[in-house]
Amino acid sequence: MTVVEDRIAMADVDSERLDEWFERLERMPVPEGFRVEIVGGNVYMTPQRDTHWAIIFRMAMAVEARFGKDAKVFSDVRIDFPGHENGFCPDVAVLGADAEKDDRGRWRYTDVRFVFEVISEGTAANDYGPKKAAYATAGIPLYVIADPYLGRCFVYTDPKNGDYVTRTRVDFGDDIDLTGTVADLTLPTDGFPRD
Repeated sequence: MTVVEDRIAMADVDSERLDEWFERLERMPVPEGFRVEIVGGNVYMTPQRDTHWAIIFRMAMAVEARFGKDAKVFSDVRIDFPGHENGFCPDVAVLGADAEKDDRGRWRYTDVRFVFEVISEGTAANDYGPKKAAYATAGIPLYVIADPYLGRCFVYTDPKNGDYVTRTRVDFGDDIDLTGTVADLTLPTDGFPRD
């Protein structure tokens, strides 16, 4: 079995259990405006703040401007990633143009080209820790974190052995130069609000 097949098998093993969890969560009275995801077998519910949404919106608009209205850009859509019960709902996930849903009607992490996450105070450790590791393990070539508490972004590239080799820090107000990456765009951050 190849490494990719091992990773796919690892994600598939957790999918049935994740399905059960998400089905239960859908029946719960989760307040409107809350986002729910499962990281390492733990359920996290976080409120969607205006600061959070403003940054997500700007990121998604930059992707649409670069790749067009037919680009497969998603926000808060479940994608199962390698590792123990990782049903993530990335703030912005961009899939390849040829991506198709699997036989269960879900998008595959193997089709994810890049991910943007915006830090929430209560779940920041997930974005900087287990989610970053899962994205690297999945071979996602570009992962960008926007942190409105620090007023900066971190660009992670070159996934290897469950981590990213390269990290670039960009302060809010400066452009994130993603030319030369799979995103191949420049993302202005001067309009990113701070918390």
